[in-house]
Amino acid sequence: MKQSIHPNYEHVVFRDRGADFAFLTRSTATSAETVEWEDGRTYPVIDVQISSASHPFWTGKNRVLDDEGRVAKFYKRYGQKGK
Repeated sequence: MKQSIHPNYEHVVFRDRGADFAFLTRSTATSAETVEWEDGRTYPVIDVQISSASHPFWTGKNRVLDDEGRVAKFYKRYGQKGK
């Protein structure tokens, strides 16, 4: 491999705040924010919105994102005209 053309591949903590879940892995991504891990060392931390701890596919829990259908929203906003 050529030297000095590849990004640094270091340990990074990915944290899902919504599920209170974090895991340590290696990545080329980095952050200025740091966190002290269970082994006592300090690692960069990257906050993610969704992980295996909060994703419906992995948890088996469905989240309701939209109670109304698109047609119902349209009629609610503009009403049924012509009847």
